[in-house]
Amino acid sequence: MVKRTREPNGAASIYKGADGRWHGRVTVGIRPDGKPDRRHVGRKTKAEVVKAVRDIERKRDSGNLSKPGEKWTLGSWLEHWVYEIAKKYVSENTYAGYEVDVRVHLVPGIGAHRLDRLEPEHLEAFYAKMQREGSKAGTAHHVHRTVRVALAEARRRGHVSRNVAEIARAPRLEEEEVEPYTIEEVQSLLLEASKLRNSARWVVALALGLRQGEALALQWDDVDLDAGYLRIRRNRLRPRYQHGCGDEPCGRKPGYCPKREQIRREHKNTKSRSGRRTVGLPDPLIKLLRKHKEEQDRERTEAGADWEDKGYVFTSPTGGPLSPNTDYHVWKRLLRDAGVRDGRLHDARHTAATVLLVLGVPDVIVDAIMGWEPGGAARMRARYMHVTGLMLRKVADQVGEKLWGSFGGE
Repeated sequence: MVKRTREPNGAASIYKGADGRWHGRVTVGIRPDGKPDRRHVGRKTKAEVVKAVRDIERKRDSGNLSKPGEKWTLGSWLEHWVYEIAKKYVSENTYAGYEVDVRVHLVPGIGAHRLDRLEPEHLEAFYAKMQREGSKAGTAHHVHRTVRVALAEARRRGHVSRNVAEIARAPRLEEEEVEPYTIEEVQSLLLEASKLRNSARWVVALALGLRQGEALALQWDDVDLDAGYLRIRRNRLRPRYQHGCGDEPCGRKPGYCPKREQIRREHKNTKSRSGRRTVGLPDPLIKLLRKHKEEQDRERTEAGADWEDKGYVFTSPTGGPLSPNTDYHVWKRLLRDAGVRDGRLHDARHTAATVLLVLGVPDVIVDAIMGWEPGGAARMRARYMHVTGLMLRKVADQVGEKLWGSFGGE
């Protein structure tokens, strides 16, 4: 074996070993047990070792060198991150999305890769495979956002030297063209909704543009019918259940267990300042809400001791909060029964925004009604407020009057 020359403390050493290969050792820090962290590389030639040593030194000096210890796979890191880190610091809805992406897609699909050897091409190939197997581009895009956040945390903690998800190309999303409902379609929906229980729920959606979570979280102490306004302060959360069947398992999923137990709070406070807002009520809607309250009072009397007195404006027949999933299916049935083209529940919000545009409501008032952040309000108006045939006809008439009016219509 070639004798090594002693280097100053902390300096790299390069030497040729008895195996005929060249070796390099670089001190990069202190290990968790307090001993020096010395990284080793071996190559066939001295030049290759020198290059590898210099690369380690650069990463060490720039703070981009991965930590010693456990060699994470992508799967083990994602599970640790989502259950031990993200769960403590993000909202329930955000966590639910992360957890599904990790459990359903990332761990079984690409989790076997070594975390420190993951490349952007691995992620891009995985996204393409997801879509070939039937996942929508939006699903793959959501998965990309999740792994990007997880790898950012891994880099922050020194487990990887770079975030390859920031380099990988996310799946392309085609902007979905939304056609708001016409006044005639809205009238057909309102007529059909008047036959339903909680009919005011759909008037609130189409006239005020409330998000689903905002509408389902409304409570009567948020509504002042005498003054003619309501306050948006909460968002309904999607229910999550656990089994309550104990020693006699029912064999069903938790949500279908006959003795299921709710493990998530029903709502959360609206977090953004713009989301917490006051919205004026049109007179017809005030009358409709008064009638709705009277009907709910009758239901309370009929339900007796079974009534859950939680103060919600829109409730189940026994006073409990409405499930977002049930609410969605009622919307779909409403569209079919009204003979109106199919659309997302969120399209009702697009419709309300477009009506405000048609009415010429000033932008600052529109932003306040819709709950848009000041910094992104212009972008949201462009996305939600659609140019309609009525508006185009009005502009065409104005142009015609300006250009040809003096010719007496000829």
